[in-house]
Amino acid sequence: MVIDTGVPYSFFSDVIESHADHIDFVKFGWGTSVVTANFHKKLDVVKAANVDFYLGGTLFEKYVLQDRFEEFRSLCQAYGCTYVEVSNGTIDMTNDDKADYVKQLSEDFRVISEVGSKNQVKSDTMAPNKWINHIQSDIDAGAVLVTLETRESGRGGICRSNGELRYGLIEEILSSKIDHERLLFEAPTTDLQSYFVRRLGPDVNLGNISVTEIIPLETIRLGLRSETLLDFEPGFHDVD
Repeated sequence: MVIDTGVPYSFFSDVIESHADHIDFVKFGWGTSVVTANFHKKLDVVKAANVDFYLGGTLFEKYVLQDRFEEFRSLCQAYGCTYVEVSNGTIDMTNDDKADYVKQLSEDFRVISEVGSKNQVKSDTMAPNKWINHIQSDIDAGAVLVTLETRESGRGGICRSNGELRYGLIEEILSSKIDHERLLFEAPTTDLQSYFVRRLGPDVNLGNISVTEIIPLETIRLGLRSETLLDFEPGFHDVD
């Protein structure tokens, strides 16, 4: 999943036309879709390239906060969205309530939910069993993918305030009954991308990838970069 933070149209168009083969989703981050000039032209570009897209979960949260959920549904339908994101990373919403929104939106869309808070204190203190329960609840409610939160800065969610991954948390999630192919790991930094590729293989679902990091990430996936070079060569393994 590549995140568009509101880059200019011509740049965006060049990126999609050049790199569409390496992109599954474009997420129009936060509420950028509301204030982006020529937004419909961006949608035309991704649709022509057969790249799926969805609006940032923060926009969903804004509509819910203003008691305008049905307007959000109508907006996504007007844009021709196949996918929508449902999150509670910022507003005060229980995971049960989030799962209910997942269920409702699953009637019209394929839902990608998100688990994890953007608040660093909440992120650091959220126990692994809660992560697992929330992920499973979203899947049971109809989510086709569950995103594990990490802000585009590499902080919050599954990462500590210094950007370090919560390795124990990840291992507990992976050792649960949840299929990791149903998980989308937000990994905006090279260190996170390299770790998940090495831990789960080159086809791991990664998100919050910058438009300038699409090809660098592909080289990590293919062992064409020092971070994973030895991992893909028979007889070699970088134990460090």
